[in-house]
Amino acid sequence: MANKTIDHAFTATSLTSAASDPTFAGALSFMRRRFTKELSGVDVAVWGIPFDAATSNRPGTRFGPQAIRRASAIFDNDAQYPFNRELFADMAVVDYGDCLLDYGNHQDTPGAIERQANVILDSGAFLLTLGGDHYVTWPLLKAHAAKHGPLALVQFDAHQDTWFDEERRIDHGSFVARATREGIIDPDRSIQIGIRTHAPEDCGINILYGHQVEDMSAGDIASAIITHTRGAPAYLTFDIDCLDPAFAPGTGTPVAGGPSSAKILSVLQRLHQLDIRGADIVEVSPPYDHADITAIAGATVAMYMLGLHAERRAIAASQG
Repeated sequence: MANKTIDHAFTATSLTSAASDPTFAGALSFMRRRFTKELSGVDVAVWGIPFDAATSNRPGTRFGPQAIRRASAIFDNDAQYPFNRELFADMAVVDYGDCLLDYGNHQDTPGAIERQANVILDSGAFLLTLGGDHYVTWPLLKAHAAKHGPLALVQFDAHQDTWFDEERRIDHGSFVARATREGIIDPDRSIQIGIRTHAPEDCGINILYGHQVEDMSAGDIASAIITHTRGAPAYLTFDIDCLDPAFAPGTGTPVAGGPSSAKILSVLQRLHQLDIRGADIVEVSPPYDHADITAIAGATVAMYMLGLHAERRAIAASQG
């Protein structure tokens, strides 16, 4: 027990140290990373946005960040599969906590998210966000585009989210149309994977529908994503309802006929060539979950996003 610690999220002495908390105990930050608002020397900030006032069906995603953090305790900080590396040995990752929102004044929500995201991005840290419903991606895209310019959107989802909305409407089904209309994403280099519903328009974005994903290999899907984005700075957004409800029942608008978590994780593993400038995992709704199935899937997707970032950093370091 001499080398063991507990509550690593508070007791860690280094941002790159491994945790040894028991899976069933200890403070539940994301993957046991230190809870802090200090961004000096930080490579990646994991941030929660507990917001679900924009949902069109079942609410509950305000509890998504908590559930994802809790599920991430299953990662014991050894070398993470399938990246075969201890993610935090050379990458300083912190849990930045949650976005501060006024639950009684939703019109202030997008501005609050964007302002707080800007603080993180201005530090130079990569931002990995835990939602929250998919509306939160709208202010996140604005913050990232202000720093990196128009982005290629890589969206894993059952829905296109291209419904028309009024300028001030708070709706999780319209952020893609708004981002296209305002030039925040480049539709010619954007792609949606797993779509299983129809929307009024596609906004010129390439779509891999659910039945196509079913017939394609994980390698072919990843290749299509990399080819279509053509090296552009990309934002990766993952709506957990991309997965079939068998693998993600805890979500607001589940759609049958989706891919397995194994297949989509295999796709994600192959995306290290993407120039990902920011990422989020959204729409985990614990009230509809069973045995943490959806939370575990969401935490695993988030861990893969960290793995991809670690791989890109390693490649860049090896190239000098």
